[in-house]
Amino acid sequence: MRPSALDWSTENCTVGRALAVLGERWTLVVLREVFNGVRRFDDMRAHTDIPRQVLANRLARLVDEAILHRVPYREPGERERHEYRLTEKGFDLYPVLVAVREWGDRYLADPEGPPVEMTHRDCGALVHTSLTCADGHPVASPRQIATRPGPGAIPRP
Repeated sequence: MRPSALDWSTENCTVGRALAVLGERWTLVVLREVFNGVRRFDDMRAHTDIPRQVLANRLARLVDEAILHRVPYREPGERERHEYRLTEKGFDLYPVLVAVREWGDRYLADPEGPPVEMTHRDCGALVHTSLTCADGHPVASPRQIATRPGPGAIPRP
C-alpha cells in the first residue's frame, strides 16, 4: 500500500525548517543552559566545553532567529557584555527540550539514573511531556495519530 504522505511535497516542511535552526548538536545544549539559568557566554563555555567560535555562532543564530535576545550587563570595572535571555519563541521550545531529555533519560542514562530531574515547583512531582489533541483528549501512542495535508500542503504532481 502506498503511503498517502507521498501525495504532498516536503519542500515547505516545518520539521525540516525547524531542524535547520535547531538540528545542530550544540544548539540544544545552549538552550538547555539558558533554560537552566546559565545566560552568560563565559559561564556557558566553562559549563559545557563548547568551542568558543561554535558557541558564538550558535548564540548569534539563536538571536537572529529571535529565540534568544541579548541583554547588556557590566561588572564593576569591566566592559559591557551581554546575557542571553529567552524570547517567547524561545520559551515555546521548552517542551522540545523536556521531550529530548525524557528520551535520553529512558535510553541513554547511566545505570544510576538520569543526572537531573525536572519537577513541578508547586507540588514537586516529576515533569514529563504528553500529547493531547486540540479537543483535549490524551494521545497515548503515536499509533493513535494520523497525518493529513494541512492548509499549506503542496500537492505533488
